[in-house]
Amino acid sequence: MSRRVKYTENRPLANLKKLAIALSLTASTAIPALADGEVNIYSYRQPDLIQPLLDRFKAETGIATNVLFLDKGLVERIQAEGENSPADVILTVDISRLTEAKDAGITQPIKSAIIDTDIPAQYRDPDGAWVGLTTRGRVVYASKDRVAQNDITYEELADPKWKGKICTRDGQHSYNIGLFASMIAHHGEAETEKWLTGLKNNLARKPDGGDRDQAKAIFAGECDLALGNSYYVGLMLTNEKEPEQKEWANSIKVLFPNANDRGTHVNVSGVAMAKYAPNKENAQKLIDFLASGEAQEIYAEQVYEYPVMPGKEPSDVVKSFGTIKPDTLPLADIAANRKKASELVDKVGFNDGPTN
Repeated sequence: MSRRVKYTENRPLANLKKLAIALSLTASTAIPALADGEVNIYSYRQPDLIQPLLDRFKAETGIATNVLFLDKGLVERIQAEGENSPADVILTVDISRLTEAKDAGITQPIKSAIIDTDIPAQYRDPDGAWVGLTTRGRVVYASKDRVAQNDITYEELADPKWKGKICTRDGQHSYNIGLFASMIAHHGEAETEKWLTGLKNNLARKPDGGDRDQAKAIFAGECDLALGNSYYVGLMLTNEKEPEQKEWANSIKVLFPNANDRGTHVNVSGVAMAKYAPNKENAQKLIDFLASGEAQEIYAEQVYEYPVMPGKEPSDVVKSFGTIKPDTLPLADIAANRKKASELVDKVGFNDGPTN
């Protein structure tokens, strides 16, 4: 049974190293050292999402995977640990977090002929600091019962016709910052500020909860539209442990914004090698595996994200949402505008909710 682990910030670093190596998602107790060794992962990705990949990797290589899951402060922790850090591999989501890790100096270049061949350049850092593994669309969830249209644009979300009908999570969350940064790249800061103000005034309530909560709010009739990541719909539709989430998902349809022009904003999940990786060889094996066609298929079928490897198809569940036309905006352009996007969120008081 997997265990979700989160350490407090005041835990001594010596204990952290000992504990991080002792804990594994692939067993309910500490695992013994294997002949083929181990690899230590610091992850922003939810443990349940990466578990199937780690199980397959261990089965094929014999390399044990030890995972430290953090919901925040990953970069700061590795910086504090310095050369004594046990981290080999960093798993995270969003170009902002990947760029943050690179800028903080906690990564080292990934050198892999496999990755250079199989992963398109647009999903790789030019300096090799990180590699994108999957993409997800920042889509619009729309009520099947109350929204007749099947096409929409991000720009339209600021139209007064949607006043009081839109829900979203915190404006400062990395998923929204990525979208807002892409709007700056396309329209400039001044126009994006106007748009963000219009979106804020169309909110049904203050930004709150996660993406699944937005689908729940649509099901409950609190709003008609919501911003959300595409893969959450797949996770809800197939959630046997919490069947009420199937009801939320079945109450919405997925609209891919700007499908008729520039395309839908997409972001990535990605991987980096830690600067002082003590198990560098095993770390490279894991990174190569995560970028392989086999792992891309596991991501597609079990995590409901889009593979970045050309020729690999999304799952049938994801195909049922419709066809996505990804925005070709370089991820570097999104990363370059994330600070401005965050400042605009505060400037317009986005998280205060609609102005009456």
